Amino acid sequence: MKKVLNGLTKVENLIMVVTFVIMVCASFAQVVNRNIFKLPISWFDEAAIYCMIYMVLIGTEVGLRDGTQIAVTAIVDKFHGKGKAVLQIFSKIVVVLFSFGVFMGGMKLMDIQIRTGQISAALGIPMTIPYGAMVVSFAIITLVQALEAVSLAIDVLQNKTKEEK
Repeated sequence: MKKVLNGLTKVENLIMVVTFVIMVCASFAQVVNRNIFKLPISWFDEAAIYCMIYMVLIGTEVGLRDGTQIAVTAIVDKFHGKGKAVLQIFSKIVVVLFSFGVFMGGMKLMDIQIRTGQISAALGIPMTIPYGAMVVSFAIITLVQALEAVSLAIDVLQNKTKEEK
């Protein structure tokens, strides 16, 4: 299970780095173009926006995995030991169900885009690429959070809690 999580982490990091570099380069090129060359090149903005979308959605999973997302933990913090672990498992299951629902909705959007053949205005790329950000990120969120829920459940069954580790 750790190999799968490590592999997904590497994929996430690669996507984050590539999209960040493209976004920065496209934004810089747009500023230079606007102030110096004054050429009508509109695809810089579109590329930067699509990269930012990928970064935000993949970053959501990174934050969930690392525990750096903003969370309301008032109830969970009142529990300790197995009670706390059970609430955390329940929380992960809710996230998995929600993420799977968004993933399925993203798949429907992708299907529509494939059938209609819509392309982006400036880049001329298939709109399945921008909409793919939702599918990829929520597939990863679903998988990672499900694996973490299973891992927590195994720990509870083996009478291990995070506080004991």
